[in-house]
Amino acid sequence: MGSSVSTGPVDHRTGARAAAVPTGATGRLSNPRADRVRALAHLATASGRARAGAFLAEGPQAVREALAAPAPHRVRTVVATAAALQRHPELGPGAHRAGAELLQCTDEVLAVLSGTRTPQGVVAVCDAVRTGLDEVLAGPGGRPPALVALLARVQDPGNAGTVVRVADAAGAGAVLLTGGSVDVHNPKVVRSTAGSLFHLDVVQGVELADAVERLRAAGVAVLATDGVPGRGSADLDDLLDEAEGGAGPLAGPTAWLFGNEASGLDPAERELADLAVRVPLHGRAESLNLATAAAVCLYASARAHRRGRRPGGAPRGVVDPAGAVSHTGAVEHRTSPSRASTGSPSSAAAVAHD
Repeated sequence: MGSSVSTGPVDHRTGARAAAVPTGATGRLSNPRADRVRALAHLATASGRARAGAFLAEGPQAVREALAAPAPHRVRTVVATAAALQRHPELGPGAHRAGAELLQCTDEVLAVLSGTRTPQGVVAVCDAVRTGLDEVLAGPGGRPPALVALLARVQDPGNAGTVVRVADAAGAGAVLLTGGSVDVHNPKVVRSTAGSLFHLDVVQGVELADAVERLRAAGVAVLATDGVPGRGSADLDDLLDEAEGGAGPLAGPTAWLFGNEASGLDPAERELADLAVRVPLHGRAESLNLATAAAVCLYASARAHRRGRRPGGAPRGVVDPAGAVSHTGAVEHRTSPSRASTGSPSSAAAVAHD
Protein backbone atom coordinates (compact mmCIF):
# COMPACT_ATOMS: atom_id res chain seq x y z
CA MET A 1 0.00 0.00 0.00
CA GLY A 2 1.33 3.44 -0.87
CA SER A 3 1.82 6.36 1.48
CA SER A 4 -1.42 7.97 2.64
CA VAL A 5 -2.33 11.64 2.61
CA SER A 6 -4.28 13.30 5.40
CA THR A 7 -6.82 15.97 4.68
CA GLY A 8 -5.83 19.34 6.05
CA PRO A 9 -7.69 21.12 8.87
CA VAL A 10 -10.73 23.28 8.14
CA ASP A 11 -10.52 27.05 8.65
CA HIS A 12 -13.74 27.61 10.62
CA ARG A 13 -13.90 31.29 9.62
CA THR A 14 -13.93 30.61 5.88
CA GLY A 15 -14.93 26.95 5.68
CA ALA A 16 -11.94 26.28 3.46
CA ARG A 17 -9.83 23.20 4.01
CA ALA A 18 -6.07 23.52 4.09
CA ALA A 19 -3.92 21.63 1.64
CA ALA A 20 -3.57 17.89 2.25
CA VAL A 21 -0.44 16.86 4.09
CA PRO A 22 1.43 13.61 3.26
CA THR A 23 1.83 11.56 6.46
CA GLY A 24 4.13 8.87 5.13
CA ALA A 25 1.83 6.20 6.58
CA THR A 26 1.73 2.92 4.71
CA GLY A 27 -1.56 1.73 6.19
CA ARG A 28 -4.66 2.87 8.02
CA LEU A 29 -6.64 1.66 11.04
CA SER A 30 -10.20 3.00 11.16
CA ASN A 31 -12.26 0.34 12.96
CA PRO A 32 -11.72 0.30 16.75
CA ARG A 33 -13.18 -3.23 16.87
CA ALA A 34 -10.84 -4.69 14.25
CA ASP A 35 -8.73 -7.70 15.23
CA ARG A 36 -5.47 -5.77 14.67
CA VAL A 37 -6.62 -3.01 17.02
CA ARG A 38 -7.73 -5.51 19.66
CA ALA A 39 -4.34 -7.23 19.47
CA LEU A 40 -2.51 -3.95 19.90
CA ALA A 41 -4.74 -2.93 22.81
CA HIS A 42 -3.98 -6.28 24.50
CA LEU A 43 -0.38 -5.11 24.92
CA ALA A 44 -1.63 -3.00 27.81
CA THR A 45 -2.04 -6.27 29.76
CA ALA A 46 0.71 -8.39 31.28
CA SER A 47 -0.43 -11.50 29.42
CA GLY A 48 -0.55 -9.65 26.10
CA ARG A 49 2.96 -8.28 26.58
CA ALA A 50 4.32 -11.68 27.55
CA ARG A 51 2.73 -13.35 24.53
CA ALA A 52 3.92 -10.74 22.02
CA GLY A 53 7.25 -9.84 23.60
CA ALA A 54 6.31 -6.20 23.08
CA PHE A 55 4.80 -3.22 24.87
CA LEU A 56 3.21 0.14 24.09
CA ALA A 57 4.91 3.52 24.44
CA GLU A 58 2.47 6.43 24.27
CA GLY A 59 2.97 10.09 23.46
CA PRO A 60 5.29 11.96 21.11
CA GLN A 61 8.16 12.21 23.59
CA ALA A 62 8.24 8.49 24.38
CA VAL A 63 7.83 7.54 20.72
CA ARG A 64 10.62 9.90 19.61
CA GLU A 65 12.99 8.42 22.19
CA ALA A 66 12.01 4.87 21.26
CA LEU A 67 12.65 5.53 17.56
CA ALA A 68 16.04 7.10 18.30
CA ALA A 69 17.17 4.40 20.76
CA PRO A 70 20.01 2.11 19.68
CA ALA A 71 19.80 -1.69 19.55
CA PRO A 72 18.61 -3.81 21.22
CA HIS A 73 15.66 -1.41 21.39
CA ARG A 74 13.40 -1.71 18.36
CA VAL A 75 10.10 -0.14 17.38
CA ARG A 76 7.86 -2.46 15.39
CA THR A 77 4.94 -0.16 14.60
CA VAL A 78 3.93 3.48 15.09
CA VAL A 79 0.19 4.22 15.16
CA ALA A 80 -0.82 7.88 15.01
CA THR A 81 -3.71 10.10 14.10
CA ALA A 82 -3.38 12.44 11.14
CA ALA A 83 -3.45 15.41 13.49
CA ALA A 84 -0.58 13.99 15.55
CA LEU A 85 1.51 13.35 12.44
CA GLN A 86 0.97 16.96 11.39
CA ARG A 87 1.80 18.34 14.84
CA HIS A 88 4.91 16.17 15.06
CA PRO A 89 6.20 15.88 11.49
CA GLU A 90 9.43 14.25 12.66
CA LEU A 91 7.60 11.04 13.66
CA GLY A 92 6.97 9.83 10.11
CA PRO A 93 10.58 10.12 8.93
CA GLY A 94 11.74 8.77 12.28
CA ALA A 95 9.61 5.68 11.86
CA HIS A 96 10.96 5.09 8.37
CA ARG A 97 14.59 5.51 9.51
CA ALA A 98 13.97 3.01 12.29
CA GLY A 99 12.40 0.53 9.88
CA ALA A 100 9.09 0.68 11.74
CA GLU A 101 5.67 0.25 10.20
CA LEU A 102 3.72 3.54 10.23
CA LEU A 103 -0.08 3.36 10.47
CA GLN A 104 -2.47 6.29 10.42
CA CYS A 105 -5.52 5.79 12.63
CA THR A 106 -8.75 7.47 13.61
CA ASP A 107 -9.33 9.14 16.96
CA GLU A 108 -11.59 6.23 17.90
CA VAL A 109 -8.82 3.70 17.33
CA LEU A 110 -6.32 5.80 19.25
CA ALA A 111 -8.74 6.02 22.18
CA VAL A 112 -8.80 2.21 22.36
CA LEU A 113 -4.99 2.04 22.40
CA SER A 114 -4.41 4.92 24.81
CA GLY A 115 -4.24 4.48 28.55
CA THR A 116 -5.17 8.10 29.27
CA ARG A 117 -8.33 10.17 29.24
CA THR A 118 -6.74 12.66 26.88
CA PRO A 119 -4.74 10.65 24.29
CA GLN A 120 -1.71 12.37 22.79
CA GLY A 121 -2.34 10.95 19.34
CA VAL A 122 0.48 8.45 18.91
CA VAL A 123 1.60 5.09 20.29
CA ALA A 124 4.50 2.81 19.36
CA VAL A 125 4.79 -0.95 19.62
CA CYS A 126 8.27 -1.66 21.02
CA ASP A 127 10.23 -4.83 21.60
CA ALA A 128 10.42 -5.79 25.26
CA VAL A 129 14.16 -5.68 25.95
CA ARG A 130 15.27 -8.15 28.63
CA THR A 131 18.63 -6.94 29.93
CA GLY A 132 20.44 -9.17 32.41
CA LEU A 133 22.51 -8.23 35.45
CA ASP A 134 25.59 -9.78 33.84
CA GLU A 135 25.32 -7.29 30.97
CA VAL A 136 24.99 -4.36 33.38
CA LEU A 137 28.00 -5.38 35.46
CA ALA A 138 30.10 -5.95 32.36
CA GLY A 139 29.36 -2.38 31.28
CA PRO A 140 31.38 -0.37 28.75
CA GLY A 141 35.00 -1.42 28.87
CA GLY A 142 34.24 -4.16 31.37
CA ARG A 143 33.38 -1.68 34.13
CA PRO A 144 30.07 -1.57 36.01
CA PRO A 145 28.06 1.66 36.16
CA ALA A 146 29.22 4.26 38.66
CA LEU A 147 25.62 4.87 39.74
CA VAL A 148 22.76 2.37 40.03
CA ALA A 149 19.21 2.49 41.45
CA LEU A 150 18.01 -0.75 43.04
CA LEU A 151 14.26 -1.01 43.74
CA ALA A 152 13.03 -3.63 46.21
CA ARG A 153 9.34 -4.56 45.81
CA VAL A 154 8.36 -1.16 44.40
CA GLN A 155 4.84 -1.67 43.12
CA ASP A 156 3.42 1.73 42.20
CA PRO A 157 3.80 2.34 38.43
CA GLY A 158 4.16 6.09 38.81
CA ASN A 159 6.90 5.74 41.41
CA ALA A 160 8.84 3.15 39.43
CA GLY A 161 8.65 5.16 36.23
CA THR A 162 9.65 8.37 37.95
CA VAL A 163 12.68 6.70 39.55
CA VAL A 164 13.78 5.47 36.10
CA ARG A 165 13.42 9.04 34.80
CA VAL A 166 15.32 10.51 37.76
CA ALA A 167 18.07 7.89 37.46
CA ASP A 168 18.47 8.77 33.81
CA ALA A 169 18.62 12.49 34.62
CA ALA A 170 21.23 11.90 37.33
CA GLY A 171 23.43 9.95 34.95
CA ALA A 172 22.87 6.48 36.40
CA GLY A 173 23.78 3.55 34.21
CA ALA A 174 21.10 1.13 35.33
CA VAL A 175 17.93 0.57 37.32
CA LEU A 176 17.41 -2.87 38.90
CA LEU A 177 14.03 -4.11 40.13
CA THR A 178 13.57 -7.12 42.38
CA GLY A 179 10.89 -9.75 42.00
CA GLY A 180 7.57 -8.46 43.30
CA SER A 181 8.12 -5.06 41.70
CA VAL A 182 5.87 -3.61 39.01
CA ASP A 183 6.53 -4.52 35.37
CA VAL A 184 8.49 -1.68 33.77
CA HIS A 185 6.54 -2.26 30.56
CA ASN A 186 3.27 -1.48 32.28
CA PRO A 187 1.79 1.47 30.33
CA LYS A 188 1.73 3.72 33.41
CA VAL A 189 5.39 2.98 34.13
CA VAL A 190 6.39 3.62 30.53
CA ARG A 191 4.47 6.90 30.51
CA SER A 192 6.06 8.01 33.80
CA THR A 193 9.58 7.46 32.44
CA ALA A 194 8.94 10.09 29.72
CA GLY A 195 11.26 8.24 27.34
CA SER A 196 14.03 7.50 29.85
CA LEU A 197 13.21 3.79 29.64
CA PHE A 198 15.10 3.84 26.33
CA HIS A 199 18.18 5.60 27.72
CA LEU A 200 19.60 3.23 30.34
CA ASP A 201 19.67 -0.44 31.26
CA VAL A 202 16.65 -1.68 33.22
CA VAL A 203 16.82 -5.17 34.73
CA GLN A 204 13.72 -6.85 36.15
CA GLY A 205 13.26 -9.75 38.54
CA VAL A 206 16.64 -9.67 40.26
CA GLU A 207 17.06 -11.46 43.57
CA LEU A 208 18.03 -8.78 46.07
CA ALA A 209 20.73 -10.62 48.05
CA ASP A 210 22.35 -11.85 44.83
CA ALA A 211 22.27 -8.40 43.23
CA VAL A 212 23.82 -6.75 46.30
CA GLU A 213 26.54 -9.39 46.52
CA ARG A 214 27.43 -9.04 42.85
CA LEU A 215 27.41 -5.24 42.96
CA ARG A 216 29.69 -5.32 45.97
CA ALA A 217 32.03 -7.81 44.29
CA ALA A 218 32.25 -5.39 41.35
CA GLY A 219 33.35 -2.59 43.68
CA VAL A 220 29.99 -0.82 43.99
CA ALA A 221 28.96 0.28 47.50
CA VAL A 222 25.30 -0.37 48.32
CA LEU A 223 23.55 2.37 50.32
CA ALA A 224 20.08 1.79 51.75
CA THR A 225 17.73 4.77 52.00
CA ASP A 226 15.92 3.62 55.09
CA GLY A 227 18.01 5.12 57.84
CA VAL A 228 16.46 6.26 61.10
CA PRO A 229 18.22 8.30 63.84
CA GLY A 230 19.58 6.03 66.49
CA ARG A 231 19.65 2.99 64.23
CA GLY A 232 23.23 3.32 63.05
CA SER A 233 22.43 5.30 59.93
CA ALA A 234 24.50 8.01 58.27
CA ASP A 235 23.24 11.49 57.46
CA LEU A 236 23.28 12.30 53.73
CA ASP A 237 24.50 15.85 54.39
CA ASP A 238 27.50 14.44 56.29
CA LEU A 239 28.29 12.08 53.42
CA LEU A 240 28.16 15.00 50.98
CA ASP A 241 30.59 16.91 53.20
CA GLU A 242 32.97 13.93 53.12
CA ALA A 243 32.64 13.71 49.34
CA GLU A 244 33.69 17.36 49.04
CA GLY A 245 37.10 16.21 50.28
CA GLY A 246 37.15 13.17 48.00
CA ALA A 247 36.29 10.71 50.77
CA GLY A 248 33.37 8.59 51.85
CA PRO A 249 31.03 6.22 49.99
CA LEU A 250 29.56 8.84 47.67
CA ALA A 251 32.97 9.44 46.09
CA GLY A 252 33.03 5.96 44.56
CA PRO A 253 30.58 3.84 42.57
CA THR A 254 27.28 3.59 44.45
CA ALA A 255 24.03 1.68 44.22
CA TRP A 256 21.10 3.20 46.08
CA LEU A 257 18.65 0.68 47.51
CA PHE A 258 15.04 1.91 47.77
CA GLY A 259 12.29 -0.04 49.49
CA ASN A 260 8.59 -0.59 49.01
CA GLU A 261 6.43 2.56 49.06
CA ALA A 262 4.33 1.50 52.05
CA SER A 263 6.68 -0.58 54.17
CA GLY A 264 10.17 0.47 53.10
CA LEU A 265 12.97 -2.06 53.55
CA ASP A 266 12.51 -4.85 56.03
CA PRO A 267 15.35 -5.49 58.51
CA ALA A 268 16.82 -8.33 56.45
CA GLU A 269 16.87 -6.20 53.30
CA ARG A 270 18.40 -3.25 55.13
CA GLU A 271 21.09 -5.48 56.62
CA LEU A 272 22.26 -6.41 53.12
CA ALA A 273 23.46 -2.85 52.45
CA ASP A 274 26.89 -1.51 53.35
CA LEU A 275 25.37 1.54 54.99
CA ALA A 276 21.91 2.91 55.82
CA VAL A 277 21.50 6.56 54.89
CA ARG A 278 18.84 9.05 55.95
CA VAL A 279 17.89 12.23 54.14
CA PRO A 280 17.67 15.02 56.74
CA LEU A 281 14.38 16.88 57.01
CA HIS A 282 15.08 20.49 57.90
CA GLY A 283 11.44 21.51 57.90
CA ARG A 284 8.33 20.01 59.44
CA ALA A 285 7.48 17.44 56.75
CA GLU A 286 6.94 13.94 58.13
CA SER A 287 8.73 12.18 55.28
CA LEU A 288 9.56 12.17 51.58
CA ASN A 289 7.87 9.86 49.11
CA LEU A 290 9.90 7.29 47.25
CA ALA A 291 10.47 9.21 44.02
CA THR A 292 11.51 12.39 45.85
CA ALA A 293 13.92 10.56 48.14
CA ALA A 294 15.38 8.79 45.11
CA ALA A 295 15.96 12.12 43.36
CA VAL A 296 17.78 13.56 46.38
CA CYS A 297 20.01 10.50 46.85
CA LEU A 298 20.85 9.89 43.19
CA TYR A 299 21.73 13.53 42.65
CA ALA A 300 23.92 13.48 45.76
CA SER A 301 25.99 10.73 44.15
CA ALA A 302 25.93 12.51 40.79
CA ARG A 303 27.32 15.66 42.39
CA ALA A 304 30.06 13.72 44.19
CA HIS A 305 31.03 11.92 41.00
CA ARG A 306 31.11 15.15 39.01
CA ARG A 307 33.49 16.72 41.50
CA GLY A 308 35.69 13.65 41.40
CA ARG A 309 36.15 13.43 37.64
CA ARG A 310 39.66 13.06 36.33
CA PRO A 311 40.92 15.26 33.50
CA GLY A 312 40.19 12.40 31.11
CA GLY A 313 36.55 12.45 32.10
CA ALA A 314 36.30 9.11 33.94
CA PRO A 315 34.84 9.13 37.44
CA ARG A 316 37.40 8.92 40.17
CA GLY A 317 35.44 6.05 41.70
CA VAL A 318 35.68 3.68 38.75
CA VAL A 319 36.38 0.01 39.26
CA ASP A 320 39.83 -1.34 38.50
CA PRO A 321 40.35 -4.67 36.67
CA ALA A 322 40.73 -6.50 39.98
CA GLY A 323 37.27 -5.37 41.04
CA ALA A 324 38.34 -2.94 43.78
CA VAL A 325 37.11 0.62 43.96
CA SER A 326 39.98 2.85 42.86
CA HIS A 327 39.28 5.54 45.40
CA THR A 328 40.57 5.87 48.95
CA GLY A 329 37.19 7.09 50.13
CA ALA A 330 35.29 3.93 49.16
CA VAL A 331 32.98 2.68 51.86
CA GLU A 332 34.16 -0.19 54.02
CA HIS A 333 31.55 -2.93 53.99
CA ARG A 334 29.54 -3.09 57.21
CA THR A 335 30.61 0.43 58.19
CA SER A 336 31.45 0.60 61.87
CA PRO A 337 29.12 2.47 64.23
CA SER A 338 31.83 5.06 64.83
CA ARG A 339 31.50 6.17 61.20
CA ALA A 340 27.72 6.33 61.30
CA SER A 341 26.02 9.54 62.25
CA THR A 342 23.40 9.16 64.96
CA GLY A 343 21.63 12.37 64.02
CA SER A 344 19.15 14.19 66.22
CA PRO A 345 15.36 14.22 66.57
CA SER A 346 15.26 17.54 64.74
CA SER A 347 16.80 15.94 61.65
CA ALA A 348 14.52 12.93 61.40
CA ALA A 349 15.07 10.53 58.56
CA ALA A 350 13.19 10.91 55.33
CA VAL A 351 11.81 7.39 55.07
CA ALA A 352 10.89 6.79 51.45
CA HIS A 353 7.30 5.73 52.08
CA ASP A 354 4.18 7.10 50.46
